[in-house]
Amino acid sequence: METRRLGKTGLSVAPIVIGGNVFGWTADEKTSFAILDAFFDAGLNTIDTADVYSAWVPGNKGGDSEEIIGRWLKQARVSRDKAVIVTKVGSDMGQGKTLKESYILKAIEDSLSRLQTDYIDLYLSHWPDADTPHEETLGAFAKLKQQGKIRAIGCSNYDAKLLQASFGAADKAGLPRYDVLQPEYNLYERTSFEGPLAELCVREDVGVITYFSLAAGFLTGKYRSKADTQGRAREGRVSQYLDDKGLRILAALDKVSAETGAKPAEISLAWLLRKRGVTAPIASATSLSQLESLVKSATLSLSEEAMTLLDEAGA
Repeated sequence: METRRLGKTGLSVAPIVIGGNVFGWTADEKTSFAILDAFFDAGLNTIDTADVYSAWVPGNKGGDSEEIIGRWLKQARVSRDKAVIVTKVGSDMGQGKTLKESYILKAIEDSLSRLQTDYIDLYLSHWPDADTPHEETLGAFAKLKQQGKIRAIGCSNYDAKLLQASFGAADKAGLPRYDVLQPEYNLYERTSFEGPLAELCVREDVGVITYFSLAAGFLTGKYRSKADTQGRAREGRVSQYLDDKGLRILAALDKVSAETGAKPAEISLAWLLRKRGVTAPIASATSLSQLESLVKSATLSLSEEAMTLLDEAGA
């Protein structure tokens, strides 16, 4: 499996990143282990999670996904140096969203403990924190890099103005900058990344790992009406895509699927892999059949005609 250079981090990632948000939520531990085993067996190498996953599930406390990944790593299913582990800090774990230094220095220890590892490959600021200066947050990350607890840093949900401001703060204070961005980006939701933010990432050589790459499962094609979403774990989010634009995108995916034999999810991820500035999309799986489809997307090549059709459908 080919790997892609992740900005200036020194890390190399395979074209698809497995999303750990479902571990401990819609995928139990046994299923999660099987998915991770098959994912690495296929030659892919990067797991994305966060300390807050999956605190929204009744009975969960947050850290559930990290704990499952940690137990999987502990069983030596794969050599630690062969796995790129991405996790995040700053979501609400009972104290609100914060990127204060004191919070980060405590949160990293909790994540390391749950993941049962002594370092994290890529540590991300999960959400912007208007109450904490960039210098304070980046200073905390600098300490963690010096201590060998993290290898690289990035941010999620930052717009172009905020990301540029963080670069300025890093340069002025002599601190490490964010070298990776994790934005929401898919065939349906394009406005938050395309344009100034994408151009900034290309210009500054920032690695980009997209989330909601399949629009909460909508781009798999299994949700065609409100009835299809009822009772599903992601009912509320998927329902918002069932409009004229969403149906145009599904029609375009169906057309490309008929021409290529590939599934809508595979086509949606392959489209992302062709977009300027994107390093790799994150996609989650709750079954081995879903994972098999994700793996296929890593090597699916779309024609220029297919790319144009999909671009126009989701414009």
